[in-house]
Amino acid sequence: MTLRTLALSCLLACATALVVVHAQQPPAPAPAVTILRPARVFDGVAMHEGWGVRVRGTRIEAAGPVASLSAVDATVVDLAGTTLMPGLIEGHSHILLHAYNETTWENQVLREGLALRAARAVNHLRQKLEAGFTTVRDLGTEGAGYADVELKQAVEQGIIPGPRVLASTRAIVATGSYAPAAKTFALEWRVPQGAEEADGVDSLTRVVRDQIGHGADWVKLYGDYRWGPQPGAHPTFSREEMALAVA
Repeated sequence: MTLRTLALSCLLACATALVVVHAQQPPAPAPAVTILRPARVFDGVAMHEGWGVRVRGTRIEAAGPVASLSAVDATVVDLAGTTLMPGLIEGHSHILLHAYNETTWENQVLREGLALRAARAVNHLRQKLEAGFTTVRDLGTEGAGYADVELKQAVEQGIIPGPRVLASTRAIVATGSYAPAAKTFALEWRVPQGAEEADGVDSLTRVVRDQIGHGADWVKLYGDYRWGPQPGAHPTFSREEMALAVA
């Protein structure tokens, strides 16, 4: 037998073995089916007595009268006396902040470390899920960098319980327009800010792209804020800057 013939025989034998092994792989098990049977279901519009919900794997497959939801080998969970409703969505959340009657916003940004704030956020996410919120849009970490993206990853990987997180990361402000206000500290200090500063088209382009690159689902831009010598909120970006950021 020549060397070439021997090599070809070995390749054919390996290919045959791979085909046999692949053929012997058991089929993936069908996702489990669960029927939730509460007293009533609220579908976001109306209340329905005697309805239930059928879940296949991790997805809701059907909702309607319980008699219409039967399925082979389904597990029935009796939720007598309860009302089942869709998960709530919180559109404006700050999971890395806690109540201002506990301590001020400025104390949290300047005096609480990132690990401490992240530990609080883990509790906040669990509490939101237990309260029925299945999605939260976090509109800025307020000085905590990209911690919201990593908390989102921790939820997705099953490390901590929590709702889906739509992250806005650091948010964007015009230089000198946000807080903590530099003029309330020694002016030679560079005071950490609660959001990322950017000015002009080129700077905004870089910052928007950078935040998206770090995992932002939304980009938050402060179009106005309480700054300058006059009371009340005032524009912080030009029309050209705002159009660039939105585009």
